[in-house]
Amino acid sequence: MGTALVYHEDMTATRLDLWTELFCEIERPERLTAALDRLRQRGLEQRCLRLSAREASKEELGLVHSPEYVSLVRKTQVLGEKELQALSGQFDAIYFHPSTFHCARLAAGAGLQLVDAVLTGAVQNGLALVRPPGHHSQRAAANGFCVFNNVAIAAAHAKQKHGLHRILIVDWDVHHGQGIQYLFEDDPSVLYFSWHRYEHGRFWPFLRESDADAVGRGQGLGFTVNLPWNQVGMGNADYVAAFLHLLLPLAFEFDPELVLVSAGFDSAIGDPEGQMQATPECFAHLTHLLQVLAGGRVCAMLEGGYHLESLAESVCMTVQTLLGDPAPPLSGLMVPCQSALESIQSARAAQAPYWKSLQLQDVTPVPTSPSTHSPEGRPPPLLPGGPMCKAAAPAPAPSSLLDQLCLCPAPSVRTTVALTAPDITLVLPPDVIQQEGSALREETEAWARPHESLAREEALTALGKLLYLLDGMLDGQVNSGIAATPASAAAATLDVAIQRGLSHGAQRLLCVALGQLDRPPDLAHDGRTLWLNIGGKEAAALSMFHVATPLPVMTGGFLSCILGLVLPLAYGFQPDLVLVALGPGHGLQGPHAALLAAMLRGLAGGRVLALLEEDSTPQLAGILARVLRGEAPPSLGPSSVASPEDVQALMYLRGQLEPQWKMLQCRPHLVV
Repeated sequence: MGTALVYHEDMTATRLDLWTELFCEIERPERLTAALDRLRQRGLEQRCLRLSAREASKEELGLVHSPEYVSLVRKTQVLGEKELQALSGQFDAIYFHPSTFHCARLAAGAGLQLVDAVLTGAVQNGLALVRPPGHHSQRAAANGFCVFNNVAIAAAHAKQKHGLHRILIVDWDVHHGQGIQYLFEDDPSVLYFSWHRYEHGRFWPFLRESDADAVGRGQGLGFTVNLPWNQVGMGNADYVAAFLHLLLPLAFEFDPELVLVSAGFDSAIGDPEGQMQATPECFAHLTHLLQVLAGGRVCAMLEGGYHLESLAESVCMTVQTLLGDPAPPLSGLMVPCQSALESIQSARAAQAPYWKSLQLQDVTPVPTSPSTHSPEGRPPPLLPGGPMCKAAAPAPAPSSLLDQLCLCPAPSVRTTVALTAPDITLVLPPDVIQQEGSALREETEAWARPHESLAREEALTALGKLLYLLDGMLDGQVNSGIAATPASAAAATLDVAIQRGLSHGAQRLLCVALGQLDRPPDLAHDGRTLWLNIGGKEAAALSMFHVATPLPVMTGGFLSCILGLVLPLAYGFQPDLVLVALGPGHGLQGPHAALLAAMLRGLAGGRVLALLEEDSTPQLAGILARVLRGEAPPSLGPSSVASPEDVQALMYLRGQLEPQWKMLQCRPHLVV
């Protein structure tokens, strides 16, 4: 349905030029123009539905702000310089300007337009490029550059006008959005998640209620989730680990109808406020992980972000992912630092009493004193080095990383299917291509020769189509694909696909095999292939690259397996090709298979090949084709509790594999 981009040039009018404080200089109009210019340079704005922001009405502002406060801000339009300075002095880090009221109404109105466009089905998702930001603003007080609370107003509007009952707000700005927290802390219809630079209370806004044990009050207990970063330098691995081990388990259990993002990019590398290490492409991955929720209804609204280059690149990454483009691979070693693990574990422990998805797991609180201890153990081979978390160290200049960053255009053909079912075209999206070609007969026979099950004509034909499709993916002509094989030849076909991928350019190949599929016996143990079987008889870690687990029987167990095992292993391995094989007896229903494929699409630049049995239903192929081309998977509904057996299998495997795969960790190592 498309992606909306909401903006109005009047929001560049307000300047904080009535003051001499150097701090004022960071919140400047160029924040918007730099982001918009970069979107245009990359051809991303042209692909969006452009909406011009409107002013929020008095009644709409009153959804979260008091009438007296709205009237007070309105009066700033006619105040003189000294009066503006005097009024600003009544608030924390606020600098009123004669155009502030107009700009702030536009910022709030942009969020309302975006929510209306998404919830009426005009678009699937979108971004509002706005200033001033909003997440610090409270019912009767401006705060921290924020005048009206744009995201909170949008959430209240979605509830009132559209009748929503469950809204997730994700605040990835580097500052705590205490304004949103205060407005919804007793409201169980809004789940608010914020990570923020905290440093044990020594970083602005210096609030005790920014710590992990602030979880809401009254009926809203458990619906405020704070993840305080106690060191600077948090990077890609720390952010992804926070999503996999904290936010997403709660979000799936909450089952939101809409996701709102307080999209502050001062949490990106190079920002003077955040001093963090996360590169812009990390925000593509965070956006992708949120798109599997709420049917893909994601509305992002700009908050902070004060390094213009880092801000512009991060905005581009977010928008291209909203548009359905695959997320670029992450740079750096995927190893969360000890301080991040301490924070994640403290937040999990604080939330465990309120969420079933955490209650069966080990969430014992840990001390949160500052630590510089680095994770021990050997990282997976063949992975590039990357930044580690450092205490109280300024972030390095980002120019080298940003200079290397390139938004590679997605292949013109996103998804191709090599299927023979006569009615398959009836269930495929219009832009999914039905492949006609096949590999050369002689070449196909050579690959099939070692496998007796590939001798039959139907198996040989299917193999030729798969090889042709796989070559197109490895050559960059096609991004993802679906192929079929006779059930009797599934294992052999998968073996050939792995060998072909490794011999034709793939350096690291992730194979997720579901059902009765064993690891090929002749597959080299060289660390280039990570084999994960879901559907084995028992949980087993035969090596760090050979893992098997039974198929969870409950939806909650399936989600725990994906978030707590599959994705941490995948992000730690960083493959450049992903094979998903649904073999004999795989037992997955369509929505579950779609969720797995959709989440794996965040890896390998979206290069995912799904292998199905020929007698699979056309509906299964159709739903997989839709998610591989970038659509959101269907909701699984309210999450059930994982069975004790599923939890036991998961915890056993994590215990076996954590020393090698650090992304599996959600608690720090104890230092003796």
